[in-house]
Amino acid sequence: MCLFAATHQIEILERKGIDMSGYRFAVLAVGVCLVVICGTAVSGGGSAAPETMIGLPLLFEDDFESGNADRWQPTDPKAWKVEEVDGNHVYWQFGDSKYEPKVRSPKNISWVKDLSVSDFVLEAKMQQMGREYGHRDMCIFFGRQDAEHFYYVHIATKADPHANSIFIVNGEPRVSIADERTTGTDWGQKPHTVRVVRNVDDGTIKVFFGNMEKPIMIAHDKTFVSGTIGFGTFDDTGRIDDVRLWAKKAKD
Repeated sequence: MCLFAATHQIEILERKGIDMSGYRFAVLAVGVCLVVICGTAVSGGGSAAPETMIGLPLLFEDDFESGNADRWQPTDPKAWKVEEVDGNHVYWQFGDSKYEPKVRSPKNISWVKDLSVSDFVLEAKMQQMGREYGHRDMCIFFGRQDAEHFYYVHIATKADPHANSIFIVNGEPRVSIADERTTGTDWGQKPHTVRVVRNVDDGTIKVFFGNMEKPIMIAHDKTFVSGTIGFGTFDDTGRIDDVRLWAKKAKD
């Protein structure tokens, strides 16, 4: 049964009064395999994004083929650009942002404008463009309340208290909140598909890198139940492309 058929069956059972909310998120663990069986790729190769993912509607996508990043707000616009690479447009954080956060946290960030979500599945292609070292990183941001209150995923070569983990910035220097994580992540030189899944009800945050069957990080936290999303790095440079966000809009 493909992902969409499984989702349809969940919806049928829910209409009968059966609580399937937990199963919706369990389905994600095998989502990519199910999609491949159905012959529909979730991302990459210019394929169309599914209209729903584990019951969440597609709210935002950007492949940057417009040649601009009008839907994004960087901490330093001079450090970001849309550029054509091998016939494909990417959003490239190519320089060090002239921005200093009030508390210790990443400074190279570009946020999606005017969008606040709670539950979500966020997926993108990401390519690290820096030199190899322990903290060689790219980051995904979410749950933003303001410049000193948000979550971020730091994907880096080697894990330590400040790298390759899920962090919260809550008015003070970032703190790792990961319950589970790998010892490190190999960026290599090519783009990778990265996915973050957030379930506000149980606080679950899961991060997938390449392999969508097994997360590389898991955390549980309910401090911020909604906010916008973004991408960037702590100390490095990198490119993003094919950003897709299936999500529930935050309540006003």
